[in-house]
Amino acid sequence: MQTDYAVELGCDDETLEMPWAAPDGSFRYYDLKREPQMLDHIEEAVRIGELREFLLAVNAQISILESAKCDAWSTNEIHPEEEIFGEPWKFGSYVDLLFTNSAARFSFEDHESLLKRLTKLLQSGPEIPASAEFVLRRCHYHEDACVRDGFYVTFYLFGFGEDEAKARAQWAMALSVVTNALAQVCSSRM
Repeated sequence: MQTDYAVELGCDDETLEMPWAAPDGSFRYYDLKREPQMLDHIEEAVRIGELREFLLAVNAQISILESAKCDAWSTNEIHPEEEIFGEPWKFGSYVDLLFTNSAARFSFEDHESLLKRLTKLLQSGPEIPASAEFVLRRCHYHEDACVRDGFYVTFYLFGFGEDEAKARAQWAMALSVVTNALAQVCSSRM
């Protein structure tokens, strides 16, 4: 699996407001760490069992992380850098991840250390037609009456295959590998 991480902290780069809500109220943040039953309100988690399992794992009480947002989709739009997989379909997802510990949410060093260790571990993993990218970004945490700037990570994952079903199967396999790697890296931080 191709694995990398990037840092995007420029003024024009994507950010996250926490907690977040869509302007029309149709989608919003659910605190799955403290209210796991709210998982049933996340359409992607209801529709895609593997994503549900990942969200349960990352939001488990023993995890140092929690999720903020997610999405999943399939497409036959392959970018030039993805042509190395030699497949016409991809199944993709993203999950925005936060540290549960409040102090860690504001530590660039904690985020970067986690991503370095995670990508190093994943790069030694199995060769499968998939790619994982972790992007460190700025998060605006709304706490009480103030807003504090901290960080979060967007985890992108793509599986590639000759058709949509095979691309999803490769994605699911890669998601399992990442789930295990996250558990390993996060447990060694404690």
